[in-house]
Amino acid sequence: MQHLSIRSLGSAINTFFQQMQIHIRAQIDRLYCPMAASYSTATTILFLLLVSFFSFNQTQAGIRNPSSVVLGLTRSSTTFTIPKPSKYSRKRVSQVSDVIEPLRAVRDGYLLSLNIGTPGQVIQVYMDTGSDLTWVPCGNLSFDCLDCDDYRNNKLIGSFSPSHSSSSFRDTCGSSFCIDIHSSDNSFDTCIEAGCSLSALLKSTCSRPCPSFAYSYGEGGVVTGTLTRDNLMVHGSSPDITKDLPRFSFGCVGSTYREPIGIAGFGRGVLSLPSQLGFLQKGFSHCFLAFKYANNPNISSPLIMGDVAVSSNDNLQFTPMLKSPMFPNYYYIGLEAIAVGDVSSAQVPLYLREFDSLGNGGMLIDSGTTYTHLPEPFYSQLLSVLQSAITYPRATDVETRTGFDLCYRVPCPNNRFTNDPFPSITFHFLNNVSLVLPQDNYFYAMSAPSNSTGVKCLLFQSMDDSNYGPAGVFGNFQQQNVKVVYDLEKERIRFQPMDCAAAAASQGLHKK
Repeated sequence: MQHLSIRSLGSAINTFFQQMQIHIRAQIDRLYCPMAASYSTATTILFLLLVSFFSFNQTQAGIRNPSSVVLGLTRSSTTFTIPKPSKYSRKRVSQVSDVIEPLRAVRDGYLLSLNIGTPGQVIQVYMDTGSDLTWVPCGNLSFDCLDCDDYRNNKLIGSFSPSHSSSSFRDTCGSSFCIDIHSSDNSFDTCIEAGCSLSALLKSTCSRPCPSFAYSYGEGGVVTGTLTRDNLMVHGSSPDITKDLPRFSFGCVGSTYREPIGIAGFGRGVLSLPSQLGFLQKGFSHCFLAFKYANNPNISSPLIMGDVAVSSNDNLQFTPMLKSPMFPNYYYIGLEAIAVGDVSSAQVPLYLREFDSLGNGGMLIDSGTTYTHLPEPFYSQLLSVLQSAITYPRATDVETRTGFDLCYRVPCPNNRFTNDPFPSITFHFLNNVSLVLPQDNYFYAMSAPSNSTGVKCLLFQSMDDSNYGPAGVFGNFQQQNVKVVYDLEKERIRFQPMDCAAAAASQGLHKK
C-alpha cells in the first residue's frame, strides 16, 4: 500500500472530513491526556487533511473509471470473501544480527505482531512494502475508524495505550522522524506553529512535541495521529532470543478512514521498520502462506530480516531493483514479458521496466496490494490470450458480481476442486529472471463447488488509466508460496517458488 495520492475519493471523502472535524479534537485529547493538543493543533490536522483531499483530486484529473474495483495502490476489497503470536520465552541480549518474526495470512494481506511498550502490548499490523510509516491504533475505546463496517466485529483489531506504558513518550520537533512525517508539507512550518524557533529547528534541538500528522494511502485511506517513541521488542534467529529497540518511532493513530488495522511500513524511508532496525544495508525476505490458511491463528510463515535473509549458496538469479526518481523509498522491478503456456503475450510496454523523465513507470512490488495490476492496453491483450487458450464456459454473472474480468465454470468431480488444466502464466523480469506462478496464485475458487461445478476467476486487475506513479503493481496474492528476497545492499530481488507452510514449520512457527 503505497503512500501516494492515486485515487479520487469522491463523495465518500467529503463525508469523512465532515465527521473527522467532529472527532479529531476528542481523539487527540484522549491519546495523550498530559499533552492534550490545543484547538489550533486540531485545526492544523483538519487543514492537512483538506490539503491531502485537494492533492488527491489534482492528481486524479485524468481518471475516467472511478467505479473500478481497485484503482489505487492499496489492499483490494471485493464482494466475495477469501477463505478465511506464538508465546516465546525471553532471553534478552544487547545485539541480535537477524530477526525472524511470524506472519499470519488474513483475507487481504499478511499480519505481523508488534510488541510495543513497557510492559509490552502486542498489536497486529499489516506488513506493507509499499509505505514507510509504522502505525498502530491508539486510545483503547477511543480509536475511531470511519467507513470500516466490515471490520466492526473483527477480532484482529487491537489498540495501543501509551498511558499504560512507562517508556512511551511523544516525539519532538527536533527529531528527523518528525521532519520526515511532515515532508509532504513544509516541515518547518508545522513546528514553528508549535512554538519552535527557526534556530532550534535548523539545529534539530527543538524539544516541543511533534505536531499531529495526516498520512494518506493510495485507495483513499487516511490516518491521523501523533508521532510516538517507545520500546519495540523483536525476536532474533531463535525464539528465545529477543532484541529491544528502546526509542522506536511510530504513529499513535486515533482516527482513520478505511484503515481499521495498523501497518508496518517496510519501505526504504527513515521511518520504516527495517530502517529503524538497521537492516537497510542488509535486507529481508518473506514467504507468504497460501490463502487457504487465511485467518488460521495456528499457522504462520517466516519474515526474516538481516544477513540470513539474503545469504544464499544456490546461485539463483536476481532481478535488479529499479530506482524511481519520484518514489525512491519503494521497490520497483522491470517486467519484460508474460507468457501464457508456451505463447508469449502481447508486447510488454517499455514503461513497465523503465521510468519517464518525471519518474512515472516501472512495476511496484507491494505486499500491501492484494492483486497484480497491469496497464492498458497490455492487460486487455493478456486477457485475449487467456480467453483463446481456455475452453471452459464463462461465468459472466460472477464477473459482474465480483468485478473480476475472467471467470470460468470448471468441473468438480464429487464437488471437489481439482488441478484444472488452465494454461500456465510465467512472469519474465529483467536479468533473465522467470517466475512460473502456482495456479492458485492466479485462478482462484470464488466459492465452494455445487452440482459438480465450481467457479474460478483470474485474480489480476487493470491498472488505473492515470499516467501518474507506477505503471503496474505486483501484488501479494501472486507472491503466495514464493520466497521473495529483498537484497537491499546489492539492490536486487529474487523469487524462489517454495512451500511456505513447510518452510514455516521448519522455523518452528506453527502451533501444535
